[in-house]
Amino acid sequence: MQAAVEPVPFLNLSREYQELEAEWHSAIRAAGNSGVFILGPNVTGFEQEFAAYVGAPYAIAVANGTDALILSLRALDIGPGDEVITTPFTFFATAEAITLVGATPIFVDIEENSFDIDAKAIAARITGRTRAIIPVHLYGYPAAMNEIMAIARARNLAVIEDSAQACGAMVGDGRVGSFGASGCFSFYPTKVLGCYGDGGMVTTSSASMLEQLKRLRNHGAYQLFLHGEIGYNSRLDEIQAALLRIKLRTIERDIAERRRVAAEYTERLAGLTITVPSQPRDGRHVFNLYTICINNRDAVRQKLAELKIATSICYPRPLHLQEVYRSLGYKTGDLPVSETAANQTLSLPIYPGMPVSHIDRVCDSIRRAI
Repeated sequence: MQAAVEPVPFLNLSREYQELEAEWHSAIRAAGNSGVFILGPNVTGFEQEFAAYVGAPYAIAVANGTDALILSLRALDIGPGDEVITTPFTFFATAEAITLVGATPIFVDIEENSFDIDAKAIAARITGRTRAIIPVHLYGYPAAMNEIMAIARARNLAVIEDSAQACGAMVGDGRVGSFGASGCFSFYPTKVLGCYGDGGMVTTSSASMLEQLKRLRNHGAYQLFLHGEIGYNSRLDEIQAALLRIKLRTIERDIAERRRVAAEYTERLAGLTITVPSQPRDGRHVFNLYTICINNRDAVRQKLAELKIATSICYPRPLHLQEVYRSLGYKTGDLPVSETAANQTLSLPIYPGMPVSHIDRVCDSIRRAI
């Protein structure tokens, strides 16, 4: 009788939990015994430690990565009548945040090698209404921040870094989230640094932006029960902050593990009719996702599923062609690199501690499928 084939998960968070269980439970007990559950010492401590890690003067913990984007836009007074340049090849929250503050997303195509916004294409889309640029460090590959910041300075535009998938990624000696007016991070469980629920962070070098973000995350209050503006209920809780403090201590080890798995994939997939991820010339990819390009993507994915190998398509339709943005007037062919990527990209399983046997199975199965 043939032995059952062990599934290859896309992500194995239970393995990580088992490693952290004792320390995590201890942190929960400590938070419970303190009686402080919202905006307490763990949140303050994590903000300080995270700011130091990123290399930004300040960090403000919020409820999730989407709120980090919205609050950043609000703190920069971006709203109705304004335009914000961003990429169409990203998770929906990037553009959603722009729309939710009343501004209009202006989509610019991506680079083939990085899947990040093409800095060379930004200038042509700047108008008198443009207020900001939101580059996304997609999959963990850092965007071309030196070029983007030069454009922003020349045209007096703000830059908000969507760093949700790229905690720890680097451009030169600087970590993402330390270049723009703000850096926006998500701690969703699948991220390089993830909690066991929702969480987010904004980093900034501006003391005035820090104070406004603190107000905005807490209903616009500048003092208990006194409100100077309409804000949000966007606060990170003590228990998630306690976990994130634990995990931040090992983030460099975890990034090294992700890069190990990525290197194993790249070596084994060499010579096949697929495109493997590239590496930045002057920076560090942290491989939140390991994403290949393949012409017959859907057929290959179906074959992998039959072999009990989990994959993901990030993302199957670029934002400029989504139904919700039909009113913006984009059509098929307007942003061809993004459209091709949506038809060809396939993200493979990757996580710290992924066994070599699973990497071998994924690569052997891809070889059979194509």
